[in-house]
Amino acid sequence: MISTELARALRRSGLIWSPASGDNFCIERLVNSADPLDANEVFVVSDMTIEAHSYPTGTVLGMNGTTEWALDSVDLEDSLWLPREDQLRDLLAGTFRSLRRESAPDGSTQFLVELEIAGRTMVYEDPDAAEAYGNALFALLSASAS
Repeated sequence: MISTELARALRRSGLIWSPASGDNFCIERLVNSADPLDANEVFVVSDMTIEAHSYPTGTVLGMNGTTEWALDSVDLEDSLWLPREDQLRDLLAGTFRSLRRESAPDGSTQFLVELEIAGRTMVYEDPDAAEAYGNALFALLSASAS
């Protein structure tokens, strides 16, 4: 799973989330600061416990059957999507060429994501494969915004 910092950067660069079952997210802002939620708690959209409900006023994530605390729903804009590796790879679409794992002489591992954009090969690396995919997507979104 990518870091919340990278997820925020992706959202700022234009990544739009349409919640689907299996998606991971955290809650960015709470209506009541007394809510007993950990800011780093990760939730999963599920047809049984957390469902996306679309209304003319916006999308809310309904918390069904959550008895631990009294949060019935949270607005989509108060949530932060934490895309999985497969979702990030899919978002790279036709630009994605490969993911490689390389070992450095010091024994550390780096994951390299290779993209091809307008005939140029670009490589993004990170010790975590999901972060490498996320960094590549961030660069792609930033390039298409300019």
